[in-house]
Amino acid sequence: MAPDGLDANTMFDDGGGLTYDDFILLPGHVDFDVQDVVLDTYLTRNIRLRAPFVSSPMDTVTESQMAIYMALLGGIGFIHYNNTIEEQVKHVRRVKRFENGFITDPIVLSPNHRIRDVDRIKAEHGFSGIPITEDGTLNTRLVGIVTRRDIDFVTDRERPLREVMTTDLVTAPKGITLQQANEILARCKKGKLPIVDEAGRLVSLVCRADLLTNEEYPLASKSRDKNLLCGAAISTHDEDKERLAELVKAGVDCVVIDSSQGDSIYQIRMIEHIKKNYSHLDVVAGNVVMPRQCRRLIAAGADALRVGMGPGSICITQTMIAVGRAQATAVYHCAKTAAEFGIPVIADGGIQSAGHIAKALALGAHTVMMGSLLAGTSEAPGEYFYENGQRLKKYRGMASLEAMAAGGAKRYSAVKDTIRVPQGVEGAVVDKGSLRTFIPYLMQSLRHSLHEVGCRSIEALHRALRDGTLRFELRSVSAQREGDVHGLYSYQRPKTPL
Repeated sequence: MAPDGLDANTMFDDGGGLTYDDFILLPGHVDFDVQDVVLDTYLTRNIRLRAPFVSSPMDTVTESQMAIYMALLGGIGFIHYNNTIEEQVKHVRRVKRFENGFITDPIVLSPNHRIRDVDRIKAEHGFSGIPITEDGTLNTRLVGIVTRRDIDFVTDRERPLREVMTTDLVTAPKGITLQQANEILARCKKGKLPIVDEAGRLVSLVCRADLLTNEEYPLASKSRDKNLLCGAAISTHDEDKERLAELVKAGVDCVVIDSSQGDSIYQIRMIEHIKKNYSHLDVVAGNVVMPRQCRRLIAAGADALRVGMGPGSICITQTMIAVGRAQATAVYHCAKTAAEFGIPVIADGGIQSAGHIAKALALGAHTVMMGSLLAGTSEAPGEYFYENGQRLKKYRGMASLEAMAAGGAKRYSAVKDTIRVPQGVEGAVVDKGSLRTFIPYLMQSLRHSLHEVGCRSIEALHRALRDGTLRFELRSVSAQREGDVHGLYSYQRPKTPL
């Protein structure tokens, strides 16, 4: 008896363009519980994540706060480049310093610094517990520590730290384990534990808040040195080689070369530059939508591919310049090609729901890059505002006129254009609350999707795609209507983050 539905090869065989709404996954045999589904995946050939979620390098989506919580919740964020090099580097450093276990490069001050210097560090990095050494470097003896309790109620912010710092210190010797440090913090009820060498010099710092965060976010994406993973965007332009160098110094784990059309000699040259000078650094190349584009960028050294051209909710590329591809078709063909070389694919754009995430992964993507879905969260840049009673946040395409004026034109090779053709719009998205509830909601929805098709993991989903046991069915417009709420006089949608 012939199996129901279509395998992916057959579904995409006619050369037409399909979007996520044009097909549906058929159910499989289930012999496990929903909570048995594992969402571990690869971002690049070398970087593994606990959740397949990536935040887009857009100036209304990803800065340090977004990247921190994306990493804490198992994914990763890519800091946008619509800013100065110093600003982008500052965001990366905030992420890398956020949770460390042992902080091996703590910011220190000297007794001669002022309270306003602590205020500045708080504004830039988000913390105010600062060790004080004799000369404000790690080369001299630890003499005190300044915390919020020492300075919160001091009105004169010009007072030197020697007058307010705590000098009765609890320290631990170099070589102590993280578990031993945790026991000392619990016993002495301090917020920070300095680790010192035989000469009393500060070598690292352990924070109670970091240890608690370790317990609260067990899926956190971390590098080998236990820092949170963080990505950043660069352009193909030569001047961004300086930006790249500073990002590497800041500890960035991965860069995405942010181009609307990635199949260019400029991107290939940038990949080759990165691989020659920073061989340890993983590179996400793109954007691509066709197999031949994938092969060229993989041959140049790409560690992952970003797939999509024009499917985003704020993108009008396909309308304005008549170039691009339907996203489901692009993801399938690019993922199939990239799999030949063991290169993961990021499905970028067109994700409007948790169901779309499941479909992107079912077509071979390893992760999905989200813009509009995340732009309304409290961790996204920008302030909330109200319009017609709705609580909203601003969201704009990087090829909108406003974003291009701020630097987004680098993505579209339009920096020197005297006449700018917008390929994106400016708009607003509805408040979705915090990532701390939104990402777990997406993860549980995705577990249900994989459970229903009988796959325990994303890896199993990809095996089923390749061997044809994962079955699909095309949907008519009527079928799409039938699959949503219909035929009711009135109804109220469930209160979910979506």
